[in-house]
Amino acid sequence: MVGAIIGRGGATIRGITQATRARVDVHRKENIGGVEKAITIYGNPENCSSACKRILEVMSQEATNTNKGEISLKILAHNSLIGRIIGKAGATIKKIMQETDTKINVSSVNEVSGLNIERVISIRGSVEGMSGAEAMISSKLRSSYESDLQALAPGVGGMFPGLHPMAMMSTMVPQQRPTLAPPYGAPVPPPAAPPYPLLGPPTGQPQETETVQMYIPNNSVGAVIGSKGSYIRNIIRFSGATVKVATVSGEKNEQPSERQVTILGSPDAQWKAQCMIFEKIREEGLGSPIEEPRLSVEISVPSGQVGRIIGKGGANVRELQRLTGAVIKFPSAGTEHSSSGNANSSPSAPENTSVQIIGSFYSVQSAQRRIRSMLSPRSQ
Repeated sequence: MVGAIIGRGGATIRGITQATRARVDVHRKENIGGVEKAITIYGNPENCSSACKRILEVMSQEATNTNKGEISLKILAHNSLIGRIIGKAGATIKKIMQETDTKINVSSVNEVSGLNIERVISIRGSVEGMSGAEAMISSKLRSSYESDLQALAPGVGGMFPGLHPMAMMSTMVPQQRPTLAPPYGAPVPPPAAPPYPLLGPPTGQPQETETVQMYIPNNSVGAVIGSKGSYIRNIIRFSGATVKVATVSGEKNEQPSERQVTILGSPDAQWKAQCMIFEKIREEGLGSPIEEPRLSVEISVPSGQVGRIIGKGGANVRELQRLTGAVIKFPSAGTEHSSSGNANSSPSAPENTSVQIIGSFYSVQSAQRRIRSMLSPRSQ
């Protein structure tokens, strides 16, 4: 089936992508030896559903040609959303089945665990019926997800200005891909991606690319990179950011205690990439067993704007630290709490100044976003 979906030289999958304007990823190298392989579809809801239908059509034709029998579609859904798909006394799922002439089953809640917080929705029927059921289920998942988003974080925009809330919520529940991946055509997330199908990347105004230097414990580098680079590839694929871990040279006993990780991407991409790095360090037990890991990041700001961040008598930076819980440092000791608000105004000062931010993930993110917002032309 995978070969049929991809086509000779990738022709079939390229055709689907071009026709539907949805991005389609086939995870051939994951779940090695497994009977099923996952396919992830990215884009707006209509395009994703259209791509899913095209894939189902290819599968159906291949099943007919090879006498493989009936095909099915499986969708992963976060366990917290399943109740709204089923509905009171099964009313919602019964309605979907009746309107699409399909049979739909949901995997048992007993299969949910700390490493697998998703359930599998299996759909059987005609291609047209399965496609219609997928669209209805995904629409219900999206509306439920957005409702939860508002309930969980009604003031999140003020805490993290300039960041799309979908980027935030997509990484708030760390999880792993289930042992049994959904079959061909299932619109499911890649490892460590959002546990909600067909949401796609946030849309709206173009976001500027930012560069952030993150410093992680040297003993966590292997975990962040992963076996043969698998974890860092997942970070790059999911976040859309460029992520590079600095190499070190010299004797082992001379190596620094921290390693620099350079992240290049939009605010949304920065959030996702940094979240996955923080989460990996937490998972590996490399931080405090009681508190969230505290890491250091550096962002570059125009030297002429440093005084704006500090404020008169250090008022602005103190308020930033109070609101975010992060420690914010500037290159020289006298700069952090400058009384003039004209720090780094010397003609010989460098064009940019590195601002160091230390704290937990949410503290660091909030400080980054607030500083960027302060320096935005719209706030001046």
